[in-house]
This record gives sequence, C-alpha cells and structure tokens, in this order.
Amino acid sequence: MKRIITLNVNGIRSAAKKGLFSWLLQQNADVVCLQEVRAEEAQLSNAMFWPEGYHCSYFSAQKKGYSGVALYSKEKPLHVQTGLEHKLFDAEGRAIFAEFQDYSVASLYFPSGTRSAERQTVKYDFLDHYSEHLKRLRLQPKPAILCGDWNIAHKNIDLKNWRGNQKNSGFLPEERAWLTQVFDQLGFVDAFRILNQNAEEYTWWSNRGQAWEKNVGWRIDYQIVTPELENKILHASIYKDERFSDHAPVVVDYDL
Repeated sequence: MKRIITLNVNGIRSAAKKGLFSWLLQQNADVVCLQEVRAEEAQLSNAMFWPEGYHCSYFSAQKKGYSGVALYSKEKPLHVQTGLEHKLFDAEGRAIFAEFQDYSVASLYFPSGTRSAERQTVKYDFLDHYSEHLKRLRLQPKPAILCGDWNIAHKNIDLKNWRGNQKNSGFLPEERAWLTQVFDQLGFVDAFRILNQNAEEYTWWSNRGQAWEKNVGWRIDYQIVTPELENKILHASIYKDERFSDHAPVVVDYDL
C-alpha cells in the first residue's frame, strides 16, 4: 500500500507553526505533495522542512512569497522534473514531477483567476498548455497520480453555493468543461470520487463569513489518476480534525 497526501499549505512556514509536520510524521505517507509553499529553499533551512526519511524537492516561484510546490517521498525518485517548459508558469513555480519504479507523482498548483480578468486568461492558457502534457502522459506505460490544487470545482456537489458561483472563477462553465474533458475524453479518474460520492466534501474554505464554521466550501484539491489505478484506490479522505491552512489535506491509499 502507498499513502499519498496532497495539501495547499498557503505558506509552508505558517502551516509548520500550526502543526503540519507533526501530523505528517504520524501519517507515515509514502509521498507528500505541497502547493503554495511561498518560500525559497534558502528560507527553509530548518530541519523540519526536510523530514527525516524523505527525499525532498522544492520548486519555488521567482517572485518572493508567492506560489511554489514541493514533493517529499520515502522512495528515492528515479527522476525529478520541475516546471512545464513554459516561461511564465515555470517562473511561478507551479509543477514538480517525480518518477518512481512503478508509478509517477506530480504536485501541481493551477493558477487562480479570481484577482482579475487578466489572471483568468492566464488560467485558461495554463489549462490549454497542461492539456498537451496530459495527452502525452496518457501515452506513457507507467501509472500517474496528479496531486494538487487545481482551482476548479467540477460539479454542483463540489461546492456549497453552486448557484451563486456560476459566473465566478473556479466554477466557470469553461473551466468545468475542461475538467470534464480530462475525465471523459482523456480517461483520467478523480480518485476521491471513486470511493466517496457524498455532498459537502470540501477542501477549501474562504477566510470570510465563517465559511469554515458553516462548512461553506469548495472541493478544488484533487488526486487525479490514470485509469489503470481506478481499481487500486483503497481509501480516500479529507482530513479536517486540525487546520494547517485554508485548505485541507486529501489523503488517498493505493494498492501499489
């Protein structure tokens, strides 16, 4: 069995102060994917950011205090690749990939379009660019697990106030249609939804309006896998007993 965890930490140093690394040690995960690290490696000299027993890789944004992803694994990767071969997205530190003997894992942080129309355009450009990567990935013989904050709620069940958010970034028809294409046309699988079809299963809550207390959330963090892993998903959960960020960890166990 392999346990894989993904979490948007909204600042790794902030999450560390809230007990993230103590919790991770208890989880004994095989792979941990983090997004929105918001720190350069030089700022992560404390040993806690390099957990014992793990091979740790970081990919930071050029802009300080912004974006960035990380990937920890017990097994030493055969190969680690940072970036998507795209000048802007790589400057923003949005993707890191690790290839292992029997499978590969990505830690991904998709752009958000909530700040401006310009950033929404950047988000659409990212989706177009990443589509090509997904097509190539489906041609590879090795199973893949794509973890991260995809910044899209797919269906009505995936956010509390779906009626009022149909014109908002993260639930726009074009974004949802893109994700439907990932599943229906390219064949990828939403690992969490294979085992859990319940409503009100969210991974992100706004810091405004008591969203956490009222569970007014969005499910925008995923583990999306190639189809050969669909029958290998043993357990999937969203951890909400403690809060390390405005997102919650998604924990999936695989028969690998």
